[in-house]
Amino acid sequence: MKIYTKTGDRGETALFGGGRVSKSHHRVEAYGTVDEVNAVLGRALPRIACEEIRGRVGQIQHDLFAVGSILASPPKEGGDRPSHVPPFPAGRVEEMEGWMDAADDELPPLKNFILPGGSEGSAELHLARTVCRRAERRVVALAHEEPDAAEVVTFLNRLSDLLFVFARLENHRAGGEEVVWKKEEQP
Repeated sequence: MKIYTKTGDRGETALFGGGRVSKSHHRVEAYGTVDEVNAVLGRALPRIACEEIRGRVGQIQHDLFAVGSILASPPKEGGDRPSHVPPFPAGRVEEMEGWMDAADDELPPLKNFILPGGSEGSAELHLARTVCRRAERRVVALAHEEPDAAEVVTFLNRLSDLLFVFARLENHRAGGEEVVWKKEEQP
């Protein structure tokens, strides 16, 4: 099987659940940006020194693939998802909250805005966080048309919070110092 099909040469793409839409459709923007988050996390993985964070990011990558499949599959009449679509990782939001709570117990209290950066792994996680926020905005746009996308908004919102906390934790465990944003005096 060849990777190229030429079926998208006119600016349309096939959805996972059947049908075709413009490549600029809100649904394609949503699942395409979720795919970007996954790719950025894949880039981050070899740069993350903490094995625990690496393992959890790996779990999240599988969740993101399922979320992308969900977004790429319009619901059937009646709102049900097609049977070929993987289940939504419903329990992961609570699990991510637990991971953040445990990390917060280890981290110094956040009293200032911090700039992205620090260790290499931390910087990559900050980048993933910003792409995740963009994915969230794209899914919010889709959710205005497709209410079934609302649970994905919650997932991505929590994930971006988690990536911020993981970036801080990765930097902390690597012995790095956070760069505090300093408001410059205006003339």
